Amino acid sequence: MHTSTAKTLTALALASLAAACSSTPPAAPMPTASPAAPQLQAYEWDLTAAFDGKNQPASQWLLPGQKPARLHFAGQRVAVQNLCNAASAAYRIDGERLQVERPMSTLRACAEPGLMQLEQRVLQQLPQVQRYALQGGAETPRLVLHFADGSRWEMAGTPTPETRFGAAGERVFLEVAPQRVACNHPLMPQAQCLSVRDLHYGDNGVRQSVGAWRVFHGEIEGYQHEPGMRNVLRLQRYPATRPGQPQPADAPRHVYLLDMVVETERVAP
Repeated sequence: MHTSTAKTLTALALASLAAACSSTPPAAPMPTASPAAPQLQAYEWDLTAAFDGKNQPASQWLLPGQKPARLHFAGQRVAVQNLCNAASAAYRIDGERLQVERPMSTLRACAEPGLMQLEQRVLQQLPQVQRYALQGGAETPRLVLHFADGSRWEMAGTPTPETRFGAAGERVFLEVAPQRVACNHPLMPQAQCLSVRDLHYGDNGVRQSVGAWRVFHGEIEGYQHEPGMRNVLRLQRYPATRPGQPQPADAPRHVYLLDMVVETERVAP
C-alpha cells in the first residue's frame, strides 16, 4: 500500500523542459570552429578559482557546501550546470576568441541560500567572456576564461562520458523497485541487486510501454538507492567496452549513468 507519493517531475513536464532548453536565439553565422573546440567538448569544466581585474581572488563565484558552476560544451551550445535552473547559450570560437550569447534558462525557484543569486551572476558574466586558454595535458586539463573587465575564471576538466567510453550515450528510462532482491554474484554469496523494469515514452512524454521486472547486475553511476523508495530514472547508457576492444566474459555489456530522477515514491513495507 502506498503511504505517500511525491513526484518530482512527470515525464510530460520533462519533455516540455527539454523543448524549452533546446530553443536557440537568433545568432550571427557560426565561423569555422578552431582545432581547440573538440578539446572543449571532450570535458566538463568545473569552476575552481576566480580572480578580479586586479588579480585578487573573487570568492563570490563559489558557495560553501555547493557544487561549483559547471560548463558543458556540446555542438554549438554550452550548458551551465550545478546551479538553480537548467541554462544554456549559443557560443562561437574564432582562434582564441570565445563569444557566448545571452543564456536561456528555466524559471525554477531554489531554496538553497544564495544559489539563485549566484546563478544570476554567472549567467550575466558569461556573455562578457572574450577569450579562453587551455592549459595542462589530457590528464589534468584546465580552462581559463578571460572576461571584458579583466577578471578570469579557472576551471578543471573532467572527461565527459562520451570521452570515457568512446561512444555516444543512449537515453533510457528504468523504474527501480523499492527493495533490492537476491542475485547471483561470484564473489558475494548473499548479493543484493536492484530490481528494475524498462519504460518507454513517446515524444510527447506519454508512457507507451512497460517491461517485465528483471534483476539489474551492477550499479548505476550517480544513483544511491534508498530502501522503500520506488524511482523512475532517466539514464544515459554507454557500452562497457570501447569500440574494437574484446568484451570480457560475464562482464556487463553497458554502463548506466544517472541523468535525472523523474519520479520518486515511498512505498510502505
